[in-house]
Amino acid sequence: MENITILGTGFAALTAIKETRKQLPNAKITVIAPKKQMVYLPSLIWLPSRLRKGDDLKVDLTNYFNRQTVEYIQGRVTGIEEQGRLIKTDQGSHRNDGLIIATGGRFIKKLPGIEHAITPCEGIDAAEAIKDRLDNLAGGTIAIGFGGNPKEPSAMRGGPMFEFLFGIDTLLRRQGRRHQFELVFFNPAPKPGKRLGDKVPDKVLKMMEKRGIQTHLGHKMKGFERNKVLTEGGEIEADLILFMPGMTGPDWVENTEMPLSEGGLIQANEHCQVANMERTYVAGDSGSFPGPEWQAKQAHAADLQAVTASRNLARELNGQTDFDPIKHELVCIIDTLSHGVLVRRTEKGTLLLPPCRLMHWAKRFFEKWYLRQYR
Repeated sequence: MENITILGTGFAALTAIKETRKQLPNAKITVIAPKKQMVYLPSLIWLPSRLRKGDDLKVDLTNYFNRQTVEYIQGRVTGIEEQGRLIKTDQGSHRNDGLIIATGGRFIKKLPGIEHAITPCEGIDAAEAIKDRLDNLAGGTIAIGFGGNPKEPSAMRGGPMFEFLFGIDTLLRRQGRRHQFELVFFNPAPKPGKRLGDKVPDKVLKMMEKRGIQTHLGHKMKGFERNKVLTEGGEIEADLILFMPGMTGPDWVENTEMPLSEGGLIQANEHCQVANMERTYVAGDSGSFPGPEWQAKQAHAADLQAVTASRNLARELNGQTDFDPIKHELVCIIDTLSHGVLVRRTEKGTLLLPPCRLMHWAKRFFEKWYLRQYR
């Protein structure tokens, strides 16, 4: 009986559990993670408006693990040795016959003064902090932006920042106090969002212009002060700063034998297999994958990578060599709290639908449909 270990409880990890159980019905599957819980990060955008509460986004995975016959071990990964066969945690070591790494990445917090900015996708506490700050602001300037990892172009998460920007704009309008605030969007790129498609940046910037949102684009970030965003193109005075930095690999990889990309993520091949390592795969934010320049770090991509990793691990264990390549597809709905913009990008091109109420409700429906399988 194969002994498969999966690290993490995010999108990639949970999809890997389901697909591995399908491919290897008799395998022993062990999950190692700090908590037996998933947090549905895409809905963090709705916490400031109270459309969702923090507890709405927490999923206890006990029932899911029982249905999938999974053994859960609580612990934080501290290292991987013996070509992936030995997992070291703060609670002890564990061996495996096959490994899927899905622990996620981490944000690069090297800019001076970054503690003065809230990083929304760090979790529920960060999103609730935004809600509290908005409640206590009578007016002023709100600066919202994102950066990247210059050595790993795919390791950025810009989509949610557009959603926080447009969502806060809509919320303030509903509260009748939008006129008391200045919203400023900042980004080092002159046309942010190009990863979503060539037409997307102009579309998004037109949406900002229509809503009276100011922009500060094309200037390299220098850092932050308590009420100020610092760039090489000037400063932005701000009463609230939201900033999503670029991403790199998990902290435990730095002192291991894991092959890393220039940007610090675990290097994988087109089959999600960790470079030069047998029966060891990676999926989601912790990995660096070959593919189109527009690939991004998002839940849908993590799910696709997890399916690929699980299938190929099962085939490798069965002595096969006909591995599947990663399916590259970018799908998202940029939500404004009232409308949604659908973007779908594949090798064949980009589908971009204008803002409509139906897409907002589609995003809400998808959340409920997606989480049903894990509750």
